[in-house]
Amino acid sequence: MIKFIVAALWLCAVAIGAVFYSFQTASAKMDAPPPPPFLGGLDSIKTEIVSVPVVRDGQVAGYFLTRLVYTIEPKKLAVLSVPAEALIIDQVYSYIYANPDLDFLGPETLDLDAFRAGIRAKINEKVGEDLVHEVLIEQVDFLSKDEIRDNTIRRRLQAGTTASEMSKNFKDPEPSGH
Repeated sequence: MIKFIVAALWLCAVAIGAVFYSFQTASAKMDAPPPPPFLGGLDSIKTEIVSVPVVRDGQVAGYFLTRLVYTIEPKKLAVLSVPAEALIIDQVYSYIYANPDLDFLGPETLDLDAFRAGIRAKINEKVGEDLVHEVLIEQVDFLSKDEIRDNTIRRRLQAGTTASEMSKNFKDPEPSGH
């Protein structure tokens, strides 16, 4: 009989200890500091492909194409009165046109770190606080006017015959005598 009483007391002590331990670890997790910015807590916004015409000497020299990803705090994103993507695209256009020293014609002279930092600074300056934490480049291209023209000609040649040329061999139906 004493064995049963000792076993029951032992089980009660283990159960109480397990409950106490679980409450201690749960409250410790709630008091933990927030995770660093790159480990969570930021929303990322991916833009569509942004196409900006590059004007040199009064003529279009080509098109700068980019797809960017921005990291923004969700709380600040929720209080924006303008859609974030519209604000971002506006600042990309403004930054490119405000900096004529950006040389897209020579890819080795384009400083992507300065480009990212400049866009981030312009957006944060426009909003008046640190909204954008990081600008990430998913895609960046430059198509010159000559490349666009060559691609258009190549597509026309690969398309083959046109619909009007294909329909020349068909005869119009003869009118019925009703």
